[in-house]
Amino acid sequence: MVSAALCLCAGFTSAQIPAQDARNAADPPNTDTHFTARSYKTLAEWQERRAYLRKQILSAAGLLPMPQKTPLNPQIFGRIENRNYTIEKVLLETMPGYYLGGNLYRPLGKVAPEGGFPAIVSPHGHWSQGRLENTNLASIPARCINLAQQGYVVFAYDMVGYNDTIQTPHEFQTREYLLWDFGPYALQLWNSIRAVDFLESLPEVNRQKIGATGASGGGTQTFSLAAVDDRIQFAAPVNMVSLIMQGGAICENAASLRFDTNNVEFASMFAPKPMIMVGATGDWTKNTATEEYPAVKAIYQLYGKPENVEMFYQDAPHNYNQAAREAVYTFFGSHVLGLGGPIKERNIRVEQPSAMLALFNRTLPANALDFPGVFAEWKQRSRDAAEAVTDRNQVREMLELTLGAEWPAHVLSETHGENFALSREGRGDRVTGFHEAGKGAPMLFVHPDGAAAAQRNTGRNVYVIDVFRRTGPTDTKMFLTFNRSDDANRVQDILTALAWINTPNVELVGLGPKAGVWCQFAAALSRQPVKLHVNLGNFTGTDQEYLDNFFVPGVQHAGGLRAAKLLTNQ
Repeated sequence: MVSAALCLCAGFTSAQIPAQDARNAADPPNTDTHFTARSYKTLAEWQERRAYLRKQILSAAGLLPMPQKTPLNPQIFGRIENRNYTIEKVLLETMPGYYLGGNLYRPLGKVAPEGGFPAIVSPHGHWSQGRLENTNLASIPARCINLAQQGYVVFAYDMVGYNDTIQTPHEFQTREYLLWDFGPYALQLWNSIRAVDFLESLPEVNRQKIGATGASGGGTQTFSLAAVDDRIQFAAPVNMVSLIMQGGAICENAASLRFDTNNVEFASMFAPKPMIMVGATGDWTKNTATEEYPAVKAIYQLYGKPENVEMFYQDAPHNYNQAAREAVYTFFGSHVLGLGGPIKERNIRVEQPSAMLALFNRTLPANALDFPGVFAEWKQRSRDAAEAVTDRNQVREMLELTLGAEWPAHVLSETHGENFALSREGRGDRVTGFHEAGKGAPMLFVHPDGAAAAQRNTGRNVYVIDVFRRTGPTDTKMFLTFNRSDDANRVQDILTALAWINTPNVELVGLGPKAGVWCQFAAALSRQPVKLHVNLGNFTGTDQEYLDNFFVPGVQHAGGLRAAKLLTNQ
């Protein structure tokens, strides 16, 4: 006897089941993959996608749920006055014991418009001098001074590990950090959100007119912030929105950040608010005019606002040079200040580093944490935020985003006698197994050594599957940014089989602790109730146990075993 679910799915042709699992491709998605932009037929379709992507970014950055915002305790000092602008040093305590450094540029001698001055957060990117970089290719002081002269309040702040923000290195990653979504991308996105909080706190700032601009890694920070923080009202991501390179540094590539997506979609999330995309012939934005800009503009057209996105493209190497800056000034001047015509850059006076660095001849405050202390603080804040979530749907969503898992709407199948193969529509995966018809409720059996090791002729109505086994490479650039971990794929395979059987109260059996943990998390995410039969052994959900038995980046941040048991009423 074949189950009803098997009959329903058998109408799909075998051609729809791939011969090889796409998750074991010889060239898996990575930061240098040439992606194709998705197209969206309706605004509703895009808005649904946008809402999902927003949660995916926040999840990858360890900011879902958003941790508590503690007092910034801003220190603003070392004021420099020039004819029509001022510069000050800034230290912000973005989380207890963790400090962000920067410079605040303000107009001088200008009367604030009604509502206050517009303001801009200005991340710097991977220039050797950080926020003090002043070369022909990129000058952070030149753009900040000129913007202040034009009537903006500007906050230029550090990437982690640069200038004054020295409590962590710039690039750092371990498997333990990944369990908690702790890394440079997460800290930088959090710092960017807190930088907006800081600008909002200034009495002369118009809180309804806050923008962002940065190039290179600062471009990644710009469109990441703009995608998740609705307070950003105008933006200029420079030389970073690309379909052929998604970011070359760890600080741009959190694990799980770009599951099935890319920077063009992230930039598109800012629509329909004013944005200028800046590209150049000499880097990965060389196709801006023919690929990235048309794709982003198509999203603006869905809103009926194509005039709100523009492109500046030049024959130049990777940069945020004067020509690019002037294009941004002009775009912002039109959309924010209500000015017409081009805005040219003025010459600037370059200050000495001693006048700009907040920690020059100073030390960090007494409560400043060392690197292990910053990680410990992050873990505690993550744990507190996760434990405060009690709504089951939200808990499930957090786990789904972390694993990149789904309850598939359509499962394709093919059968050959008792053997079957399954695939999710449009995913290219392949799950094989066998079905023995028998008595009783359906049972889905998962053996850590695969279906061949499972017992046959039980007399029960048993399905047995081979869960994912890695045979393809994992050494491509930023693999975990684009690809699920092996254990996350195994949970997905169990979900795919459960969705195919699609019957309430399937008995889900995981043999041994490893298969038991896979099944525990699959049962938590199942949209059909299951009867779970597992023995987790000594698995209690410590970091080391996850590293040894169930490696999924972000799993601890999402609540881990506690969350999975909550969803299975254990």
